[in-house]
Amino acid sequence: MQDENQQSNEANTDVVEAAAVAEATPAQAEEQQAEQPQPQTDQPQGRGPRGPRGGRGRGGGDRGGGRGRRDDRRGRRDDEDGGEELIEKLVHINRVSKTVKGGKRFGFAALVVVGDGKGRAGFGHGKAREVPEAISKATAAAKKAMIRVPLRDGRTLHHDGLGHFGAGRVTIRTAPAGTGIIAGGPMRAIFESLGVADVVTKSVGTSNPYNMIRATFEALKDQSSPRAVSQRRGKKVADLLGRGGASVAEAEAQAEAIAE
Repeated sequence: MQDENQQSNEANTDVVEAAAVAEATPAQAEEQQAEQPQPQTDQPQGRGPRGPRGGRGRGGGDRGGGRGRRDDRRGRRDDEDGGEELIEKLVHINRVSKTVKGGKRFGFAALVVVGDGKGRAGFGHGKAREVPEAISKATAAAKKAMIRVPLRDGRTLHHDGLGHFGAGRVTIRTAPAGTGIIAGGPMRAIFESLGVADVVTKSVGTSNPYNMIRATFEALKDQSSPRAVSQRRGKKVADLLGRGGASVAEAEAQAEAIAE
């Protein structure tokens, strides 16, 4: 009987406390909740879960966020590099093989010419086990080795030039409008990517595309414009152009027409 009375008294007490909580105002309820002790955790706030050795796990928010920021920066850098439109010409692909135990191992070498069509061009070569990778290496090397060549009226060279590399010797000559590109395969790729529309060339000594391209770039490096020569010698452009037998008016008109 005593146990039943004690249980009934406890039930009545719980009912009274529940009714008191229901009748309490929201402010009093918040005070009561604040007075209750909060469970304590050993893990610090604001950090991701830790791995089995105490380091941050692979799923941690801090490490994952940092990797995402690095990827974003790399993407913007690629977009900036790819903003310039370049003309890429594949000149030559060479396949080589090496005999090893169990068979042959093949490799490829690519020769690429790159230009912007506005007076800048370069060449590069790359080696790899696969053709696409070799071409990408050669293209990257060509972009790093681009040079600027002054053009007359944006279509031809300012003057004739000679270049040689090894056994290869090339001659490049300026040409009037409508002549076109009169050049062999490797040299044609250079002038098309360079933006030259009228030129006459001749290559003797070798048909090796590597030596032909190197000799052609040696000749292009010697190109100079009348404006650059006048600045170097401290004279006017019209004075230099008038020495060829042209009148003063014609020389001044040509000097004004020269943009580079």
